[in-house]
Amino acid sequence: MLRHVTAGIDGSPESLAAAHWAAREAARRGAALRLVHAWEWHPRPAPSVPADMSQRALAEDLSARAADSVRAAHPGLQVIDQAVADSPVSALSRAAEQAELLVLGSRGFGGVAGFLMGSVSQRVIARASRPVVLVRVGGSAADEHFSAPDGISPDEIPGIPYRDVVLGLDTGRPCEELIEFAFDVAGRRASSLRVIHTFSAAPSIAEADALVPMRGPELLAEHEHAVTAALRPWREKFPEVTVAESVTEGRAADELISASAGAALVVVGRRTREARLGTHIGPVANAALHHAPCPVAVVPHA
Repeated sequence: MLRHVTAGIDGSPESLAAAHWAAREAARRGAALRLVHAWEWHPRPAPSVPADMSQRALAEDLSARAADSVRAAHPGLQVIDQAVADSPVSALSRAAEQAELLVLGSRGFGGVAGFLMGSVSQRVIARASRPVVLVRVGGSAADEHFSAPDGISPDEIPGIPYRDVVLGLDTGRPCEELIEFAFDVAGRRASSLRVIHTFSAAPSIAEADALVPMRGPELLAEHEHAVTAALRPWREKFPEVTVAESVTEGRAADELISASAGAALVVVGRRTREARLGTHIGPVANAALHHAPCPVAVVPHA
């Protein structure tokens, strides 16, 4: 089976940004790029559909234009474009199952300086069985790298070191898929991996009942040990990846968003277990998706 990275496109600037980010990721993986444009037939086409063009023809035209844009920027990359007659959520969720990862776009800023995540993206992220990356509109290849010296040409940007990959880690629910994904993407970029873990000093029920609850340095040392133990086998598997661990007391979402400033990618997990009201993203991943300024990868795990 052909290995590929998939991007969801719809003719918008944010989806084109996702397509180009996905193209760069596919090149790093030595994989093909698949562009999926999902469209649904309506008895009354939107005003954006030309009178002399069918809805299918417009979808195929938008898909072909996005593919041409990517091919022009990445001439050596195999690009497959496909217009699918289905609901966007169903088509993209199904496409994610067949890809190494799915890439979607995010629109500008919303309330309280947060990025706008459409309902389609949110629903796909919540149900996808493979990692999904949300990319900000306006991003470029240069944003993935540290600042380049003045006068450098665009062709020289790939030679500039990549910014760090940031991983949000909960040692209470360690996840091999999540940690492996973070090490893998850091290794492909030859970038450092920053692992962020937070804890609360408030005593748990078990600690409150204990004669001598754990506090201060002992609690910090326990969490540091848990992070080191969770990462040890992956350090051995990816010895080329430089790892920096940050273990602090605080709110996970706040620490992760702070660490995302200047990062190439933030990696967070999403539990695949269904809640009473169906699948959900989780508060930390949701905060990162709305407020981290860089692309965010959400990795599903049990």
